Amino acid sequence: MKSYRKELWFETRKRREYINITPLVRKCLEESGIREGLLLCNAMQIAASVFINDDEGGLHQDFETWLEGLAPEKPYDRYRHNDYELMLV
Repeated sequence: MKSYRKELWFETRKRREYINITPLVRKCLEESGIREGLLLCNAMQIAASVFINDDEGGLHQDFETWLEGLAPEKPYDRYRHNDYELMLV
């Protein structure tokens, strides 16, 4: 059984950003030389995700609206992780 592993790193400029990684994943697949099997693509950071869907602006806006409703950015004081954590001794 053949396997191939490659890490891709991305830097974003905004709070939320959608990056179409399809061409990069396709290039990795070509580099691997593997012609048949399964491809696993996952985000290794807790605040990131990989989704498979059309790269369509309306869909991105729907995601923005849904995410903002699910976890609004403001008010900042609504989230505990924005405070300094106190060490209990």
